[in-house]
Amino acid sequence: MELQVGVKILLKNKEGKYLLLKRSKEKYPEVGEKWDIAGGRIEPGTTLLHNLKREIREETGLEFVEEPRLVAAQDILKLPERHIVRLTYMGNIHGEPKLSEDHTDCGWFTPEEMRALGGLDRYVKELLANGVIQ
Repeated sequence: MELQVGVKILLKNKEGKYLLLKRSKEKYPEVGEKWDIAGGRIEPGTTLLHNLKREIREETGLEFVEEPRLVAAQDILKLPERHIVRLTYMGNIHGEPKLSEDHTDCGWFTPEEMRALGGLDRYVKELLANGVIQ
C-alpha cells in the first residue's frame, strides 16, 4: 500500500473569517466542485512547512510568513492501494487571494456560514463538527 501525506491550512483573516476555495470540477473530477481549504500533497524530500507555503502560494498567490499551528490529522482512504494522511494547520494571513486554475471561486466565511454552505468538503465538515474551526 502506498502512503501519501497532504498538508492543508485554515487561513484566517483579520476579521476572523476563513478562506475557502471551490475546486474546479475539470481539475478534480473524482470529487467535483467542493469548497475546501488550501493545500495539497507533499513532495518527498521537502519539509511539511515548505510544502504548505508552496501550496498556499500556488493556490492563492499569497505568501505565508508566520509559523502555522498543527490542528488536526485525518485519515483519507480513497483507494484500497493508497492511504492518504492529511495534516491540517491553522494560521493568519493578510491580503486577497488570486485563484489558480485549480479553483473556480473563493471566499471568506465564518464557521456558521461554512455550516450553511452547500458542497463543503467532507474533511472540512469534520473539522467543523470536532470544534477545530471556531
